[in-house]
Amino acid sequence: MENTKEKEKGFVVSARKYRPATFETVIGQSAVAATLKNAIANRQMTHAYLFCGPRGVGKTTCARIFAKAINCEHRTPDGEPCNECESCRSFSGDRSLSIFEMDAASNNSVEDIRDLIAKVQVPPQNSHYKVYIIDEVHMLSQQAFNAFLKTLEEPPTHAIFILATTEKHKILPTILSRCQTYDFNRITIADTVAHLTHVAQEEGITAEPQALAVIAQKADGAMRDALSIFDQIVSFTGKNITYKDVIANLNVLDYDYYFKIVDMFLQDDISGLLLTYNDILNHGFEGLHFITGLNSHMRDLLVCKDAITAQLLEVDGEIRNKYTAQAANCEAWFLVEALKIGTEVDLQYKASQNKRLLVELALIRMAQLLKKKLMTK
Repeated sequence: MENTKEKEKGFVVSARKYRPATFETVIGQSAVAATLKNAIANRQMTHAYLFCGPRGVGKTTCARIFAKAINCEHRTPDGEPCNECESCRSFSGDRSLSIFEMDAASNNSVEDIRDLIAKVQVPPQNSHYKVYIIDEVHMLSQQAFNAFLKTLEEPPTHAIFILATTEKHKILPTILSRCQTYDFNRITIADTVAHLTHVAQEEGITAEPQALAVIAQKADGAMRDALSIFDQIVSFTGKNITYKDVIANLNVLDYDYYFKIVDMFLQDDISGLLLTYNDILNHGFEGLHFITGLNSHMRDLLVCKDAITAQLLEVDGEIRNKYTAQAANCEAWFLVEALKIGTEVDLQYKASQNKRLLVELALIRMAQLLKKKLMTK
């Protein structure tokens, strides 16, 4: 129903169009989804839940599915909503009288909470429960929290509260103690790439796996961000997403620069290093952006040195093979020492008066590590 309305208006953003409607379709939060389904199936719901985690990982989505499943007239035996009964359809059509959503970022005063408390006292008319989803709950004022506490301590039997926050540490301990807390994880790059691949197929878009991997890395564990970036890239490239187009649009340094830089370290090619760094600056990249990317590259080479830790490398295909091959040419001590130098630059960069020289000196020091090692033997 929601998607139909959006289409009538025109373009539907992927984050809305492909928003999960069942626990089964939630990406990367299988443990949370399974626990919530079991609670519904076994009728073991409590009166207050707190969903915590980074932005864009499915907190509000799971809250909406949970709220819908609680009042579903024909839910499945394992606790999934049917999405076909009147209760489910009314919620999907934004006309449910039993499920309420409030954004605490813009409704954070004590008056807003008192208004909510007054509504809580009224029993539901055509459903089992009245469910209140309060997003960004940490934004409530101190007075609002205090006003809310009494209702949270002794809520009506027909009321269930689902609180969502990105900043759990800002929630009062008295509130935390009265909620079942669920911690949501960042979504892995593999899960993000798999979902973006599915979306691309559904939309008739061809996409290189490396391109989707860059989008997933840029999203930093947030599926909503990944889908927003995906839409941005589609607007830029059309129906064919390539790795080159993605790094150009997102202002991401090509992997090849880092592989070339490390090869120059191994060859003690200082002239090549300085010229390559100059080329990077001429392409509009900041020195700090470069050095943090180089540190990540060194870290990835280090984890490739051991078959046990190689699984921590979150790239696939040809890029993984390139990491493995280059790691074989680098000794572990060299990577560790280079990382130490890179980390120093990361910490000193903002305070430096000559940022370019700071990075160039770091590159020279990294290149000379092997020469110094040979001289001490």
